[in-house]
Amino acid sequence: MKLFKRMLLIILILGLAIGGFFTLEGYNRYKEAIKELPLAIAVSNIQSDPTYVSFAEIDSDFVDALIAIEDHRFFERKGVDVVAIGRALVANLVSKEIQQGGSTITQQVAKNIYFSNKPSFTRKIAEVFFVWDLEDHYTKEEIFAMYANIIYYGDGYYGIKQAAKGYFDKAPNDLTLYEATMLAGFPQSPSRFQLSNGYELINKRQSQILNAMVEYGYINNSQREEVLLQQVK
Repeated sequence: MKLFKRMLLIILILGLAIGGFFTLEGYNRYKEAIKELPLAIAVSNIQSDPTYVSFAEIDSDFVDALIAIEDHRFFERKGVDVVAIGRALVANLVSKEIQQGGSTITQQVAKNIYFSNKPSFTRKIAEVFFVWDLEDHYTKEEIFAMYANIIYYGDGYYGIKQAAKGYFDKAPNDLTLYEATMLAGFPQSPSRFQLSNGYELINKRQSQILNAMVEYGYINNSQREEVLLQQVK
């Protein structure tokens, strides 16, 4: 029994030491990034882009679709999604590599502004500090607009304005539910879901989004079925 308790104590101490190390490394990475490019300047650069559109100029169905599939607690939650991060952390420790991110939309904004797509534990921790920074200075609507404006939608289109125009020849606030739910599926893996690859994978992703929208009350079953009938086979 004493040996078991000692082993637990050693494991706990090691866990705290390792956690402290990665937290410090993540914080240092955050400080280096913010020193090189202050957050206010980074945001100003995004919002001053000629293709930038505000939250009010983005179709509500697209907002609902992206929230439902990527971060359904986005508007209600303050800070990081502890549940999602914990689930991802367990999966990553079991696999001994970064396989799941557990990233919120705010974390993805930080990643797109400051970091590469190469996953690492220190980057994930650095993102947490950026989440606090972003949510202390900007509204959820502003953060969502940043995300929609900087992510890649495949086929050479960056930002919701380019994507809506390029794929459907429309403004971002004039999308149908079918178009909005299709576009919302691209950012997860643009090279796979872009329209030039055909509709098979896109249809599957769109179906997942529609199911999520029904689950969280954004649309009803009739609306989902109506969109599914519009899919190109």
